[in-house]
Amino acid sequence: MSYEDGWAALNLEKPARIPHTEMSAEWYHCPLVAAVTGMDIDVDSPVEDREKACAAFVAAWNYDVHMACYFPPNAYGDNWTNMGHAEYAQYGRDFERPTECPFKTVSQALALDPWEAFASLDHGQLLRGFNESYDWEKRFYPGIVPGTGIYHTLMSGMIAVFGWEMLLTAAGENPEGFGHVVNRYAAWIQRHYNALADSNAELVWVHDDMVWTEGAFLHPSWYRRYLFPNMKKLFAPLVEAGKKILFVCDGDYTQFAKDVADCGVTGFWFECFTDLKYMVETFGQTHVLIGNGDCRPLTFGTKDDVRAEVQRCMSLGRECPGYFMCINGHMPPNIPVENALHYYDVYTELSRR
Repeated sequence: MSYEDGWAALNLEKPARIPHTEMSAEWYHCPLVAAVTGMDIDVDSPVEDREKACAAFVAAWNYDVHMACYFPPNAYGDNWTNMGHAEYAQYGRDFERPTECPFKTVSQALALDPWEAFASLDHGQLLRGFNESYDWEKRFYPGIVPGTGIYHTLMSGMIAVFGWEMLLTAAGENPEGFGHVVNRYAAWIQRHYNALADSNAELVWVHDDMVWTEGAFLHPSWYRRYLFPNMKKLFAPLVEAGKKILFVCDGDYTQFAKDVADCGVTGFWFECFTDLKYMVETFGQTHVLIGNGDCRPLTFGTKDDVRAEVQRCMSLGRECPGYFMCINGHMPPNIPVENALHYYDVYTELSRR
C-alpha cells in the first residue's frame, strides 16, 4: 500500500501504478482474509483478532485509501427506522429483523423537526468524534491515505429515519412537503459538516445513497430543487478548507454526476451501474474516479470472466490520472476465494501504466 500513490492520484498526478481499494473485503470476506493473511479468522472470531486480520489484509492487498465515516451514537435517538438486514456476512451473522417506523402517518413524517427530534451535539463534541475516527484510521492502516467522513448526508439520512416505505409514501404524496423535511434535515446536519471541515483529515468521504440500481426514484427535478442545493451548502465548508472530497453513492447516478460535481467534490466512488465510460469521458481528467468493478463476474463467473471485468475497468481508467480500481457491490463471502485471488492477481498485473 502506498500513501504516495494514493495521494498522487487524489491530486490528479497520475502515479505510475493505478491505485486500488475495496469497499469491505477486509471485514466481510473472512475466508479470503484468512487465505491472504494466513490468519485463522472467521466471522465468529473476537473483534480484536478480526481487526488485526483486517489491517494485515489491507496491507497485503495494497489499499491506497480506505473509506471511513463517523456519526455520533444515538444521534437520532428513538426517531429512526431499523429496516433490518438481510444475510450478507459469513453464516448470515448480520441478519436482523426490522423494527416499526416511529412515524405512523405521512403527516407525522412531514412534520419532522430534526432540532427537536434528534440530538444536537456542539461543535467541539463533533470535532472530537471526527478526529478520533481519523486518528484510528491513521493508526490502524498506516501507509495509506487516511480519512473520515459522513454516511447519513441527505437521502441516506431520510432512509435511516423513515425507512423506505414511509419515505416513498411521504415523497410520493407530498413531494414539496418532503423537500421541506430535507431542507430542515440539511440545516440540522450542517454542524456535522462544519466540524468535519475543521477536522485534521485531509481526505473526507461524503456518502448519500440517493438513487436505486435503475437510477432516480423521485423526479429529477425534485433532486435539483431540494437535494443538490443542500449538498452544495453542506460541502461548502469542506471546499473552503481545502479538503479532498470523495462522493460515494450506490446505484446508477450517471444522470446526476454533473450535479454532484457542481457541489465541489474532488471525485466519485460508484458502482458498476453508473456508466464508467461516461464518467471517464466527462470527468476523467478533472476528478478522481473510484470503482465500477462488478462483483457478479467474481461471484458467478470463470477466471476468464474475472479477467475480462478487470480489463474493462482498467482499460477505461488507465489514462485517468485519478482512477482507483475497486470492486463495488462489496465483496461478499460467497465470492469463491480462488476468483477473488485471481482478481487481485490480474489487477496487479495490469496496474502498471
